[in-house]
Amino acid sequence: MIQVLSAEAAMARAIECARLGLGLTCPNPIVGALIISATGEFISEGFHQGSDHAEVVAINAAKEIPSGSVIYVTLEPCNHQGKTPPCTRAIIDAGIAKVVYAASDPNPIAAGGAENLRNSGIEVIAGLLESEAAFENRAWLTRIAKDRPRITWKIASTMDGKVATRDGSSKWITSELARADVAALRSQADAILTSTTTVLADNPLLTSKGLGKNPVRIVMGETEIAPRSQILNSDAETVVIKSHNFQDLISMSNERGFNQILVESGPTFGTALLSADLVDEIILFQAPTFFGSGTPSISDLGINSISQRLDFDIADVAVIGADLKITLVKSETNNGGRY
Repeated sequence: MIQVLSAEAAMARAIECARLGLGLTCPNPIVGALIISATGEFISEGFHQGSDHAEVVAINAAKEIPSGSVIYVTLEPCNHQGKTPPCTRAIIDAGIAKVVYAASDPNPIAAGGAENLRNSGIEVIAGLLESEAAFENRAWLTRIAKDRPRITWKIASTMDGKVATRDGSSKWITSELARADVAALRSQADAILTSTTTVLADNPLLTSKGLGKNPVRIVMGETEIAPRSQILNSDAETVVIKSHNFQDLISMSNERGFNQILVESGPTFGTALLSADLVDEIILFQAPTFFGSGTPSISDLGINSISQRLDFDIADVAVIGADLKITLVKSETNNGGRY
């Protein structure tokens, strides 16, 4: 039986495809594309993974593109010559009759795709599942909006918010499945950021443990770390920033085109980022256990009244093994309401 896809189902699948490019596309966005026939039958799909754009991958994957075909794309097709030709030209040349995209391209360099397609006689519909597509592409959108990478702080704590016991023990608070999920998160980031204090205390490796590509590892701080530290091995590139100035981090990250930085550190370093208004998202793993005393997950923020609190919105809650995984994004009141 031939499956006929609705417009919403086609775009939802394109968003799923886009997610497969996480960690592979910087400085470009993640994008997914799906082509169906005029009657809704699946033809092909593709996603951007650092070379050809999603639309071109989907077009090249099609054995044929019959008259009246529709392409669903998570981001407005680009209209400029960069490392690859404009996607609008590929769509026009393929004879596609209709383009449906989720989110408009805010990058002025690539904008204008929809207008060009319409001027070429192609029907264009914008905004289908826009918020869902924008959320998945939030790292790149943050970089465009704020001229810096999106910074996500990963915390693993007890239910009473402790990351270590009174004697400093912290391995392991969360379950093996939760730690595997963290390894997958690393593979989706462009870089992992930690502090010299964390390297000296825990000697972390900070790789994806074979679950995907290893991100660039960044160690920040003025204290010397041992030459034989695991984080300096050959599994991945490691950049050491001998500074406490976060602008040095931002400058280096922008030079490299990073979209997403995942922070894995202790509470002092993470709180410093939070106080500097550089944490856009927190992924909190909470184990169903209590310490009562010990090291809190966040240090003193200097908040004296409830009006000074830092609000985040709960974007997702999942159960990973025995643990909770809570995704928190900066509250709309602090973040312009977009992502």
